[in-house]
Order: sequence, then C-alpha cells, then structure tokens
Amino acid sequence: MGCMFSHLAAKFAFFPPTPPTYHLTKNPDGKLTAVSASSSSTFPAAGDSSIDVRVVKTRRGNKVAAFYLRNPNARLTLLYSHGNAADLGQLVDLFVQLKVNLRVNLMGYDYSGYGASTGKPSEYDTYADIEAVYECLQTEYGVGQEDLILYGQSVGSGPTLHLASKLPRLRGVVLHSGILSGLRVLCHVKFKFCCDIYSNVNKIKKVKCPVLVIHGTEDDVVNWLHGNRLWKMAKEPYEPLWIKGGGHCNLEIYPDYIRHLYRFIQDMENTTTKSRLKTIWQEIRRQEESKGCCSFKLCRPKCPSCPKPSCDCGECGCCKCECPSLQGCFSCCKKPSCVGCCCPKFNCCSCSCFGKPKCPKCSCWKCLKCSESECCRSCCCAGCFSWLCCCGGGKRNEQKTRGETTVAKSEG
Repeated sequence: MGCMFSHLAAKFAFFPPTPPTYHLTKNPDGKLTAVSASSSSTFPAAGDSSIDVRVVKTRRGNKVAAFYLRNPNARLTLLYSHGNAADLGQLVDLFVQLKVNLRVNLMGYDYSGYGASTGKPSEYDTYADIEAVYECLQTEYGVGQEDLILYGQSVGSGPTLHLASKLPRLRGVVLHSGILSGLRVLCHVKFKFCCDIYSNVNKIKKVKCPVLVIHGTEDDVVNWLHGNRLWKMAKEPYEPLWIKGGGHCNLEIYPDYIRHLYRFIQDMENTTTKSRLKTIWQEIRRQEESKGCCSFKLCRPKCPSCPKPSCDCGECGCCKCECPSLQGCFSCCKKPSCVGCCCPKFNCCSCSCFGKPKCPKCSCWKCLKCSESECCRSCCCAGCFSWLCCCGGGKRNEQKTRGETTVAKSEG
C-alpha cells in the first residue's frame, strides 16, 4: 500500500521537461557531447576541456547524465540537485555563472527520467542518483566529503539532505527553496503519512555541517515557512537569506543571492578540517555533559569532566569532587579509592578518604552490621548529605523501647 502511495506522490512531484531540452551524442574520440534541442548548439564546445559530460550508472540500474564544470582556482566542489521541472539543458548557463562567480567546481546531474537519464523519476531513484554521482566525484575527480558542498533546490533538497545525513565530514549544505516534505507542500500537517515523500523534516536533524537556507518571502509554491523551519531545525545553521519579494524560481536574479552564497563559500573554504573536527568534538562533549558523568541516580558531583552537574538526591551540597582520578566522579556516591579527601565535610575521614571511617565503634563500611546505631551518627556519615550513600545504601532500623512499644525508624 505504501509503495502505491509513493508512486502516486511521484506523479505530483516530478515534471520532467517533455521533450528533453538536450540529448547526448558521442564524438569520434569517444567523449560525450550534449546537444541543445532548441539551438542545436553543443557543449562543451570543440576543444573546451572545462566541461565533462558523463553517464553514471546507479544501484537501481538507471543511467543518469551529469555535467562536471572545472574551475582552476576552485578549492571546493558544489554538487547541484535541481528542481522538479528542469533538466540540465536549461541549467548549463546557470552552472557556468556559479562556477565563475563562486570559484568552485560544479557537478550537476539529471534525475532518472529527466533529460538524457534513463528510467522513471521517484523518491528512491533520486537517492540512488545522487549517491552514484557522489561516488563518481570520489573515484573520477578525487573529491572527498571534506571538500564538498551539497546544493539542493526545491525537490532537490530531498536527495541533498538524504546524502548529507550520511556524510559526517561534509563541508556544507545549501537549501534553495527547500521543502519540509512533499505532503507538507500541499497542506499544513504535523504528522508523517505513508504517502509522504522526502521527509526532510527528520533528515535535517542528522546533518552535522553548516546549513545555509535561501528562500523567497513571496514563494507561492513552497511557502517561506518551510525554509524557516528547516533553518531552525538545523544543528549548525548558517545565517539565512530571506529574499524579500522573491518567488520560487527567480531567486538567482537578485543581487543578494550570489553575494550571500559567495560569502558562504568563502567561510566554508576558511573552515579547516581541524576546526571542523574541533567543533564536532565540542558538540559530542556537550551532549555527554548534559547527561552527567555519574551513572548512579544518587549524585553527579562537580568535576572537570562534568561542569554542569545535576543531582537526583537533592541533598549533596557537600559534593565538590576535586579528585584528579576518574574515580573521583563517584566519590560521594559509592566508596571508590581516592588519593585525597575530596569532600570538605568528611573531616573525620582524614586522609583515609572513603576507606574505613574513623569510628570508635564501627571499623567497617557496612554500618548495617553494627549493633550500635550511634556509631553512624558520630562518624563521617553524619556530616554528609546522607549516611546511607556512604554506607552502601539500605535501611537502618533503630529500636527504642518505651514501655512495651517498639518503634522502628528508617533513616535515608
């Protein structure tokens, strides 16, 4: 049933130009050339080595057409996923402008069923298409994910975020008039349905690189709210570009478009692999610290690896762990060994910190074995947040006899 709905959704999502605006021919030297259907012009022109025309086979058996444009001054490569109503023949001029103005290498491709690509368009075919093109960039041009920026326009934001969610060291992502999901373009829903396609609202959370969102405020195809929410949900959002008065298919004509995009490319170039790894490790450390360093539910002491402690017992004001050893994190929760006395209120413990407390009537840790309840009150446990945590937990029954009545009390 879900597959049937997906095919139905594809009919409303993909509108490849018919007939295609170009076709491919093979030169006598074996190289492919694209021929425009309208002007019969060819690209690349004879002797032009700055453009490669390629055909890439996908894991789903289709063959997709791709154009690779070189820039000798480029440091980064842009992988461009276009919208749902265009093919490469209509975009080649834009690709040349982006290559020159942004100083990048650029790889554009047609989805299955578009242009000179074989097969029929579908959500999962576009995923296979972009994966195959990325593999081509790796094997044929030596482009790693650290030097790659993914660019997705409209429906192209779907395969873009699909690939971005799988590449942890990706340099950056650009979402141009991106969508939250296919169904959310048609109606405002907050739930996921089996017939929905391109669930970007979930995949954006898995992207670990800077995300630039570009959207027109007057977009009547994909509402501006889609771009705004994608930007807010990104883990590492870059300063967005909201083009006032911009529609769905005309953002490239606004001067701010190329200006802001160029600044983003420059910032990504200046972001070294070392600084990216540092940012990633800081994020991982921040997540670990938010969980706390103590697995016990008694106390999470303050220590160098846990600067933001939280406490479940609510009575551990004396816990100020300064123990240089890793075991010091549990110093007030259990009875680990420690090089010195960490707890300022454990004066009676002296330098035998968390060993056997100096108690005249109790020489063991487990006060439960002691018949004299007063020993627990006189030892270090009395000055701590709770003597039960120092003694290993459990209940203490203190019996006091008044006449013929015995009252049991549990301290903890």
